[in-house]
Amino acid sequence: MTIRILLAASCLLVAQAVSAQEFRPAPEAESGTTDKALVVAKRHMVVAAEPLAAEAGREILRKGGSAVDAAVATEMVLGLVEPQSSGLGGGAFITLWDAKSRALVTIDGRETAPAAAKPDRFLTKDGKPMAFEDAVLSGLSVGVPGVLRALYMAHEKHGKLPWKTLFEPAIKLAEGGFPVSPRLAILLSKEKPEDFAPEARAYFFEDGSKSRAAGFLLKNPEYAASLRAVAEKGPDAFYSGDIADAIVKAVQDAKSIRGDMTAADLAAYVAKEREPVCAAYRGRNVCGMGPPSSGALTVGAVLKLIEPFRQVQGPSALMTPPALNIIAEAEKLSYADRNRYIADPDFIAVPSGLLDDTYLAERRKLINPDKAMEKAEAGLPPGLAKKTFGIDATYEVPGTTQVSIIDDAGNAFAMTATIESAFGSHLWAKGFLLNNELTDFSFVPVDANGIAVANAVAGGKRPRSSMAPTIVFGADGAPEIVTGSPGGSQIILYVVKTLVGMIDWELDAQQAVALTNFGSLGGPFLIESSLPVLWPAYELTSYGQAVTAATMTSGINTIARRGGLLEGGADPRRQGVALGD
Repeated sequence: MTIRILLAASCLLVAQAVSAQEFRPAPEAESGTTDKALVVAKRHMVVAAEPLAAEAGREILRKGGSAVDAAVATEMVLGLVEPQSSGLGGGAFITLWDAKSRALVTIDGRETAPAAAKPDRFLTKDGKPMAFEDAVLSGLSVGVPGVLRALYMAHEKHGKLPWKTLFEPAIKLAEGGFPVSPRLAILLSKEKPEDFAPEARAYFFEDGSKSRAAGFLLKNPEYAASLRAVAEKGPDAFYSGDIADAIVKAVQDAKSIRGDMTAADLAAYVAKEREPVCAAYRGRNVCGMGPPSSGALTVGAVLKLIEPFRQVQGPSALMTPPALNIIAEAEKLSYADRNRYIADPDFIAVPSGLLDDTYLAERRKLINPDKAMEKAEAGLPPGLAKKTFGIDATYEVPGTTQVSIIDDAGNAFAMTATIESAFGSHLWAKGFLLNNELTDFSFVPVDANGIAVANAVAGGKRPRSSMAPTIVFGADGAPEIVTGSPGGSQIILYVVKTLVGMIDWELDAQQAVALTNFGSLGGPFLIESSLPVLWPAYELTSYGQAVTAATMTSGINTIARRGGLLEGGADPRRQGVALGD
């Protein structure tokens, strides 16, 4: 819905000069949250999407655990209390900083397609793309989970406490029960019970039909048993044996369309340490996960494109139309390159020059501070393979969770984990939901011009992602900001907004995450439905921006180091908290 008619009636009610405090989204009805205050700590901090999960992480930090140790405990609890977003059945990207060795590490725990997967996986018999919901609710959508291998890889090098110890909080909650959160209850009430596998339906719905109410004490002994096995034997207990067999059976027995995952696919899965991607911005280094994530490359490109524009700089630029227009134009250009070129680097030669200064200087010339471009086309970056790629047809839905941690030793950890859509594929194995991550591939493997799409399906390939676990390093080389967000293809917009809010507009961590979401994926200028943004949004139409009000449910969890203290900001759109000592 365009908001021009609404704006015309409302703009006289909205002052042009609005403070940072006024640019807050209205609390979402489904989240059950209210505005949150900045949290300050001296020693350590964890920010996660559920209070019970954040408390588990802080418990580990208080025991002397590292940031990685706390992350394992936090994610195991998230898989229980926030099952719609992440868990054992999904994947993750990790960006971590080891303070002692001063090493930045990124780990790829993205799901992989089964070996039998072919480019036409999501095409119907007549060659047309399958309906998205049909694909999601099928065995075809499930990728081999990677989160456990990724966390174990991180723990082997950067953990302090025993692996087994990190599972104790989640096991205790799974056996004793946890109260269903308001957000989980609302999301369940919008689901169709028949979409879930029988075991999941019995777990989430009373008598298989009535969704669990907020506050209901939900126990999951099956999940506790799976955690005990992994705690005792490591990830091998997940990727082979009873748990692996249950995953394969769930996928191959999917009632709508059977999948083709095998025990061999699970046994063959490996997490990979990838080269970090960093971009210089205003005397800082903004670092994150490279392909198959498009997060760090695209966030970096946007920031480098906007850096010279004075209209974006300083507190006086906060949410002003000139600043919003320039940021959106940079995002259009960056998404055009992202959509054309970024995919699994083990299968596709990703251009090496997407962040090249000379290339971006030429791209920057396409940004007119006074006028929006109609459409951004992909450029020709340095390092482009002789064979270019076709126009992408990937549809990436919001989901996912973000964990941000800094420990006593100054180690920093950012992880974005996911099972893709809310409740993933709705398939169930041994107490947890399975992902629908393979729907992050382009359903159409070849574009209208007959050119192959970079993000097409292939056996063993990892689908492109927008997840952007980010660590920003200050001039002293130490972590200054740890952040990231759920939100599908809009994750990049949320991370850019947060970084610009903190670095350019001098907001604290909580103000930055609560700031109205905005940006462009290449089409209209999206802005979060919220009264205080009506006036600047209305002004953007004079630039030629097609402004669209949108529900932009981010889950930005951020830690900033300022003045020797840690600031924690948890997104008010969800039920997350920042906890520290």
